[in-house]
Amino acid sequence: MVNRDVRSGSELRKRADSADKLKRASYPCPVCGKRAVRRISNAKWKCRSCKKVFAGGAYSLTTPMGQIGTKALDDMRARKKE
Repeated sequence: MVNRDVRSGSELRKRADSADKLKRASYPCPVCGKRAVRRISNAKWKCRSCKKVFAGGAYSLTTPMGQIGTKALDDMRARKKE
Protein backbone atom coordinates (compact mmCIF):
# COMPACT_ATOMS: atom_id res chain seq x y z
CA MET A 1 0.00 0.00 0.00
CA VAL A 2 2.09 2.86 -1.29
CA ASN A 3 1.10 6.44 -0.63
CA ARG A 4 0.98 8.03 -4.07
CA ASP A 5 1.58 11.51 -2.65
CA VAL A 6 5.18 10.69 -1.70
CA ARG A 7 7.62 11.52 -4.46
CA SER A 8 11.38 11.71 -4.97
CA GLY A 9 12.53 8.14 -4.72
CA SER A 10 11.73 4.65 -3.60
CA GLU A 11 13.41 5.01 -0.18
CA LEU A 12 11.05 7.82 0.83
CA ARG A 13 8.06 5.81 -0.39
CA LYS A 14 9.22 2.83 1.70
CA ARG A 15 9.60 5.01 4.80
CA ALA A 16 6.17 6.54 4.28
CA ASP A 17 4.65 3.09 3.76
CA SER A 18 6.15 1.72 6.99
CA ALA A 19 4.94 4.77 8.96
CA ASP A 20 1.49 4.34 7.42
CA LYS A 21 1.38 0.67 8.45
CA LEU A 22 2.35 1.58 12.03
CA LYS A 23 -0.32 4.26 12.12
CA ARG A 24 -3.12 1.96 10.94
CA ALA A 25 -2.20 -1.07 13.09
CA SER A 26 -3.99 -2.21 16.25
CA TYR A 27 -2.02 -2.33 19.49
CA PRO A 28 -2.62 -4.12 22.80
CA CYS A 29 -4.33 -2.02 25.45
CA PRO A 30 -2.19 -1.37 28.54
CA VAL A 31 -5.35 -1.38 30.72
CA CYS A 32 -7.54 -4.26 29.53
CA GLY A 33 -4.97 -6.21 27.48
CA LYS A 34 -7.11 -6.60 24.36
CA ARG A 35 -5.63 -5.79 20.96
CA ALA A 36 -8.05 -2.92 20.37
CA VAL A 37 -6.09 0.34 20.58
CA ARG A 38 -6.42 2.46 17.44
CA ARG A 39 -5.18 5.92 16.49
CA ILE A 40 -7.69 8.77 16.83
CA SER A 41 -5.50 11.68 15.82
CA ASN A 42 -1.87 12.75 16.07
CA ALA A 43 -0.46 11.07 19.22
CA LYS A 44 -3.96 10.22 20.57
CA TRP A 45 -4.90 6.56 20.89
CA LYS A 46 -8.16 4.99 22.08
CA CYS A 47 -9.05 1.46 23.13
CA ARG A 48 -12.21 0.32 21.37
CA SER A 49 -12.93 -2.16 24.15
CA CYS A 50 -12.55 -0.23 27.43
CA LYS A 51 -12.81 3.28 25.86
CA LYS A 52 -9.62 4.56 27.55
CA VAL A 53 -7.68 7.28 25.74
CA PHE A 54 -3.87 7.34 25.75
CA ALA A 55 -1.17 9.74 24.67
CA GLY A 56 1.54 8.08 22.65
CA GLY A 57 3.70 8.50 19.61
CA ALA A 58 2.54 10.10 16.40
CA TYR A 59 2.64 6.86 14.38
CA SER A 60 2.75 4.11 17.04
CA LEU A 61 1.36 3.73 20.55
CA THR A 62 4.81 3.81 22.17
CA THR A 63 7.96 5.58 21.11
CA PRO A 64 11.44 4.08 21.49
CA MET A 65 12.24 6.55 24.28
CA GLY A 66 8.94 5.72 25.99
CA GLN A 67 9.83 2.03 25.95
CA ILE A 68 13.21 2.80 27.54
CA GLY A 69 11.51 4.85 30.26
CA THR A 70 8.94 2.14 30.96
CA LYS A 71 11.67 -0.48 31.23
CA ALA A 72 13.66 1.73 33.64
CA LEU A 73 10.59 2.24 35.84
CA ASP A 74 9.86 -1.49 35.88
CA ASP A 75 13.48 -2.21 36.90
CA MET A 76 13.28 0.35 39.69
CA ARG A 77 10.03 -1.16 40.98
CA ALA A 78 11.55 -4.64 40.91
CA ARG A 79 14.57 -3.46 42.90
CA LYS A 80 12.33 -1.73 45.42
CA LYS A 81 10.42 -4.98 46.08
CA GLU A 82 13.66 -6.87 46.82
